[in-house]
Amino acid sequence: MAFDFKKEYKEFYMPKKQPEIVEVPKANYIAVRGTGDPNEEGGAYKQAIGLLYAVAYTLKMSYKTDHKIAGFFEYVVPPLEGFWWHEGVDGINYADKAAFKWISVIRLPDFITRDDFDWAVETASKKKKLDCSSAEFLTIEEGLCVQIMHIGSFDSEPESVALMDKYLAENGCENDLSESRLHHEIYLSDVRKSAPEKWKTVIRHPIKKIR
Repeated sequence: MAFDFKKEYKEFYMPKKQPEIVEVPKANYIAVRGTGDPNEEGGAYKQAIGLLYAVAYTLKMSYKTDHKIAGFFEYVVPPLEGFWWHEGVDGINYADKAAFKWISVIRLPDFITRDDFDWAVETASKKKKLDCSSAEFLTIEEGLCVQIMHIGSFDSEPESVALMDKYLAENGCENDLSESRLHHEIYLSDVRKSAPEKWKTVIRHPIKKIR
């Protein structure tokens, strides 16, 4: 059976509907950076997602090509994730989607090296006739975080964020959002096939202890 990150690392992909504190280890990602409204039809965000999946599936299916990856085992492509921020704003302004800055990512198995990644970018670009050169190999170590499983539309996320903030205040911690530690979302639902009130999104914020 193919390795599934969601099942093997439930503490990071399947949190409870109540806030909890976790220590998130370093991981490697395929990443594409951009700005603007993620809902814009044909916009930069949707183009970025296309690039991410092109590279992700090229790596997943590499065992059927002449490019052999050391330590490779079959796996399920992990869910889409995103890091979000606004310039000069502490946190996220959900009302100003046009000003969003984002890094869209898909996690990579640890056995995939930078050389394997470069091969996949080149191969995907040729096979898909798609310029994947904006995709980057990105390593992120989130460290101490608070997270929650949010059920509902993206616009209702502030309700879950408020629960997280209350939990932090009650447990001697505070948010530690910065240029290098960002609002993080993991998308567990196919928004094309399910109603917004049923969407599952992991919301994660970097934190620090204050007492």
